Amino acid sequence: MNNLVWFRNDLRVNDNTSLFKACKKSGKVVGVYFLDPRQFETNKYGFKKTEKYRAKFLLETLRNLKNNLAEKNISLHIYHDLPENIMPTLIADYSISTIFLQKEWTKDEIKVNCNVNDNCNFKNQNSKVEWVESYDQLLFHPDDIPYTDFSKIPEVFTEFRKKCEKESKIRTCVEIASKPIENLIETSNLIPSLEELGLESFKLHKNTAFPFRGGETAALKRMEQYFFETENLSQYKKTRNGLIGSDYSSKFSAWLANGSISARTIYWEVQNYEREICKNEDTYWLIFELIWRDYFKYISLKHGEKIFKLEGILGKDYEWKFNDKALRQWINGNTREPFVNANMIELQQTGFMSNRGRQNVASYWAKEWEQDWRVAAAYFESMLIDYDVHSNYGNWMYNSGVGNDPRDRKFNIQRQAEMYDADGKYQKLWLK
Repeated sequence: MNNLVWFRNDLRVNDNTSLFKACKKSGKVVGVYFLDPRQFETNKYGFKKTEKYRAKFLLETLRNLKNNLAEKNISLHIYHDLPENIMPTLIADYSISTIFLQKEWTKDEIKVNCNVNDNCNFKNQNSKVEWVESYDQLLFHPDDIPYTDFSKIPEVFTEFRKKCEKESKIRTCVEIASKPIENLIETSNLIPSLEELGLESFKLHKNTAFPFRGGETAALKRMEQYFFETENLSQYKKTRNGLIGSDYSSKFSAWLANGSISARTIYWEVQNYEREICKNEDTYWLIFELIWRDYFKYISLKHGEKIFKLEGILGKDYEWKFNDKALRQWINGNTREPFVNANMIELQQTGFMSNRGRQNVASYWAKEWEQDWRVAAAYFESMLIDYDVHSNYGNWMYNSGVGNDPRDRKFNIQRQAEMYDADGKYQKLWLK
């Protein structure tokens, strides 16, 4: 009997718990990834669920994953089809007894799991296939945090951070050895093009702040470059609110989002950097941001569907509006605020925007115009190369006054522009 690794947002060979567990079991190991057509459909707001920027990054990631797995004599099957259509046949053809996969808990992923389970049970009535799910997208594993259950997760980040820093340990990374050459199975299915996914091909914008390729190899190369070649990590906190260029921040977010690199891998490499090069507030701040990422995942685990509701996790009943003309103005950079406009045009033309920009355009949409924040969150989901469901909806709730901001801040956009773009260089770059 053989083992199947169902890759989702864990598209890496290094420090992949599902792959590690599969390789420890007897039998062959086979990998599969589904380019689910539902992920490329148009949503109720008129946006593609996944637009060309993230799709291109994903296809690059899959090519890289396929090659890296082949070096370990593990094959990766890639299908542009619904998982529930293919999985029963895959299980039968390869005599699969165990499916290993990353634990997901948001609604779309749960629905897919249910569909697959239903079809597999229906079509393989005599086979008992074991599912092994692992929490593998977090820095702090749920078994290691100082909260007995998710309902105990505090609503304020600082409390969560301090308690976890004090009482939790980060697990070491896991590695796999190569499988025997006979484990490698030839696969005929090809990775589709952007056009085959219903999207248009494009060239990178010359001013993009994210000129990087998808995949684990590129992620590890970026980490080496940002840490040890340039030592930019030593200035991370000072530069992270920048707006122009690839090096004002680490840019790890896109690789983290689709799991090309694990948070643990970054954490332990920061520890190496602090031993070998420098340890200061800047190096700590990268860990601080990884904990923020964890926090939104735990908030999602705690509150479930509430993160997608208009009233958010606070249940606040604001008078939200929605105006299609306002949406077009915001998306196309035609508001009264040049700083907002510049950021929105950058997103539209590159699929990326700085953290500082995201906070400002979100505050403008939700606090200034008081428009339905879920529409804007759906637009970000469509456009962002580094879209992560937990961070996206967690941050949108936070900036809209229905999430985890105890101070319910509203940004003074003009003041922000003066602080972070004093010479207007960023606005000139995008408002030509």
